[in-house]
Amino acid sequence: MSSDKTKAGYETGRLNLPFVGFCTFGKRPICDNWDAIDADIAIIGAPFDFGTQYRAGARFGPRGIREASTLFSFGHAGAYDHEDDEIYLPGSVKIVDMGDADIVHTNTEKSHENIELAVRKALASGAIPVTLGGDHSINIPCINAFSDQEPFHLIQIDAHLDFVDERHGVRNGHGNPMRRAAEKDYVTGLSQIGIRNVSSTAKEGYEDARKMGSDILSVRQFRKLGVEAVAARIPASTEGKRQRYYVTIDIDGFDPSIAPGTGTPSHGGFGYYEVLELLQHISKQGDVIGIDLVEVSPDHDHAGVTSFLGAQILLNFLGFIMKERDK
Repeated sequence: MSSDKTKAGYETGRLNLPFVGFCTFGKRPICDNWDAIDADIAIIGAPFDFGTQYRAGARFGPRGIREASTLFSFGHAGAYDHEDDEIYLPGSVKIVDMGDADIVHTNTEKSHENIELAVRKALASGAIPVTLGGDHSINIPCINAFSDQEPFHLIQIDAHLDFVDERHGVRNGHGNPMRRAAEKDYVTGLSQIGIRNVSSTAKEGYEDARKMGSDILSVRQFRKLGVEAVAARIPASTEGKRQRYYVTIDIDGFDPSIAPGTGTPSHGGFGYYEVLELLQHISKQGDVIGIDLVEVSPDHDHAGVTSFLGAQILLNFLGFIMKERDK
């Protein structure tokens, strides 16, 4: 058998092509014992969309992203990028899929507690938690799970500011997560990128966000500055140490021409490479300690391109992160 085939893992006699088998993230192993996680990266599903104000359906986001991610599962010998001349996510990088946090229908508090528990279990194992939403309210329990960790800077890619304090008695919906995060003493600041047009937050919320340490940029401002200048605005160190970053990606930060499957689409959004290049800069200048990707709603995109976009951006981002860790 040729060395090329050996490298691809075909010596087992099974091709395990993307359209067969189980739809774990990237067809990586399942870890259903959350007290025995042995991985660099742990994938967590958070199929919760009770916090949505408009079109529901993001509860099926984790399932859609996992299925789409199988497209990129040809072997585990890594993916060669000829532009960077790098092999990303080689077989030495351990990724496991923890399955989904348990969601109790109509019970936001209990569902969020269960998501927080899953993230805490990943953190306790030393893995980077990567949470698949779900609506953006799932960021609230994700950030809560870091209460016993070192401080970090929060980077948000989104069409909406999500800085509402309280509206109609709701404090933990998908318009509130960045406000809840800014209230944490271990969140040192926020970079909110892609915010545009009619947002989820009133003028007073923008004023509060800036007072609480937020740097807000629209897509047009991002393009005017350029990716390198935007990355330079994000703190790269604190007390002489590399900055720790938590990154939350709302799929509606992308333009609906490439991400139609979301509950609150907003035109004028990012293209793929704009976000990809920013994430690569982030990976180089700091340590990414957690990620969530939210608001993918497969039923609003029958071609499935939004789920493919979510899976692809995550896999590339994880490749960048692990490559920097290896240096």
